[in-house]
Amino acid sequence: MDLSASKIVLITGSSSGFGLLTAARLAAKGHHVIATMRDLNKQNALLSEVNRRGGEVDILRLDVTDQQMIQEAVSWISSKYGYVDVLVNNAGYGLGGFFEDLTQEEIRAQMEVNFFGVQNVTRAVIPLMRQRRRGKIINISSVAGFSASPAFSAYNASKWALEAFSESLRYELKFFGIDVLLIEPGTYKTKIFYENARYARYFDHPNSPYYVISQHLKKKVAAYVEDCHKDPEETGAMVEKLIKARNPPFRNIPDMEGQILYILRRCLPFRVYSAMIRAFFMKGLNYTPIRSHRNSSKLAQVR
Repeated sequence: MDLSASKIVLITGSSSGFGLLTAARLAAKGHHVIATMRDLNKQNALLSEVNRRGGEVDILRLDVTDQQMIQEAVSWISSKYGYVDVLVNNAGYGLGGFFEDLTQEEIRAQMEVNFFGVQNVTRAVIPLMRQRRRGKIINISSVAGFSASPAFSAYNASKWALEAFSESLRYELKFFGIDVLLIEPGTYKTKIFYENARYARYFDHPNSPYYVISQHLKKKVAAYVEDCHKDPEETGAMVEKLIKARNPPFRNIPDMEGQILYILRRCLPFRVYSAMIRAFFMKGLNYTPIRSHRNSSKLAQVR
């Protein structure tokens, strides 16, 4: 198998961020990229970047929660190309909010996209790889897949589930020559923190018992992201590296911040590590919880 030759690459969530940059990068390197997105009205940013770099892409509408749409997309790819060499499961979003402020519907929607969406697309693509006994499935996870933080319980849960699924699937598909790989980026300044940011319905509600803390964390995260100067294309470069590699590692972290966090998470006693995480997020917070259910009752009435 010539690992340097161009590959048929299917990428989900290509309208912005990692997906857009990865699609544009791989297309410019001569790979046949099928870039998918839920809303085709957002394709102009991708087309502009691809044209700037001198590549070509196929763009398909694909909602990772829509089984019929996935089957139609995979059938189109099978008809045009016959197979898929690489699947990059990138589609996803981050949901901020304390657990009590999150509705069950919000949590389920987070899991539907970030976890079940990956399974939906992967299930449809595996047969195209299995029949050729080759292929790579690259799941874009996050440092949030091994290090949890306050106000991101739904997002953390979706990424932790993705990591466990990926590890198990890796064992299963090795029999058929298919690699399952993880990329776990740290914080990058992309649209996930701006236009694509989503918060719990009651995140900004003054009657939430978490209101003071949530507003503190919102400002803390915003300041941290604004001060982040890493190039988000590092993730695209890592995808390219994994495509070329003969025996790529399962877990891949593109940035130094994420690598340090991973080492600390593995090496420090949890008591020490959790204290460090809490100190980072809660530094500067001056708040004493009120020993009353008054605020919680008001919020319950609003709901």
